[in-house]
Amino acid sequence: MTYTPPKYLTFEEFLTSYGDNPRYELIDGELRDMEPTGSHEEVSGSLAGRIYVEIFRSNLNWLIPKTCLIKPPATSATALRPDVIVLDKAKLSTEPLWKEEPIICNGSTIKLVAEVVSTNWQDDYARKVEEYAFLEIPEYWIVDFRGLGGLQFIGKPKQPTFTICQLIDGTYQQQQYRLRDAIASSLLPNLQLKLEDIMPQ
Repeated sequence: MTYTPPKYLTFEEFLTSYGDNPRYELIDGELRDMEPTGSHEEVSGSLAGRIYVEIFRSNLNWLIPKTCLIKPPATSATALRPDVIVLDKAKLSTEPLWKEEPIICNGSTIKLVAEVVSTNWQDDYARKVEEYAFLEIPEYWIVDFRGLGGLQFIGKPKQPTFTICQLIDGTYQQQQYRLRDAIASSLLPNLQLKLEDIMPQ
């Protein structure tokens, strides 16, 4: 049996071959299949809807694009595709690629990202925490509706967990919420949300 090492892609190669495919993202040149399921998309859609209602109600100049890639400036072979991303409309004019493609390069344009955990939970709980903190994104939400994360991330017993990572002095401070807990966001202080509000049917 012959070992075939994985093929590494540049950002440009990824964009050409997979840029329009919401199933994939690129981390350090490695293609990642996010393996979305119907339940995953149901949770993502419900969460985006709840956030959008609060944006509208609070009269914020923000938007939630249908599709969007994040190209971290410090890496040449990474393209992150959050399940939900909230952008500051006023900052879009500073984005070098936005007019041509839905790609964000500046962390200051991003108000919030949310990842709905799937089988690649290690990326959501570890790698993306670092990437999003480096980009100085004010809040990062990790929605682990199936309780897939490692025990060091969600505790024991494993159960559905909603983690809000709030950026304080360049580091995310994490607060976990379980079923029936009222979720508190400093970015959206009037948001009324519990994990069961977005759980799949």
